[in-house]
Amino acid sequence: FIVWMVLVTFFCLATFPEVDDAGIDIPYLDKAAHFVFYAVAGFLGCFFLGERSRGRLSLKAVLVTVVGFLVIYGIIIEVLQWGLTTTRSAEIADALANSLGALSGAAAVKFLFSRNWQLKWKN
Repeated sequence: FIVWMVLVTFFCLATFPEVDDAGIDIPYLDKAAHFVFYAVAGFLGCFFLGERSRGRLSLKAVLVTVVGFLVIYGIIIEVLQWGLTTTRSAEIADALANSLGALSGAAAVKFLFSRNWQLKWKN
């Protein structure tokens, strides 16, 4: 999870001009990338925090903590893009895609540990 978050930070703050000029014109691809990165982060983050807490946190506490962290992290990254880079900009739509991705990743974990499955969250 920590390595994943370092990669997310790098990709959010780095500029790749060869990719920007590649001629690929898929509508909302940037928003989809934000969503996917944060969905994976939400999914991995729930398992990371669950393991790090050694089962002391309930599933609900883990979900709320991870989603809250990722929403705040996503907003901070957008502000850093605006303040620290000359080629990137902060967008509310990116922060929204980040937040929805984090919620989706956490929802996937919640679904996996719902009563309909045999997986059980230890707490």
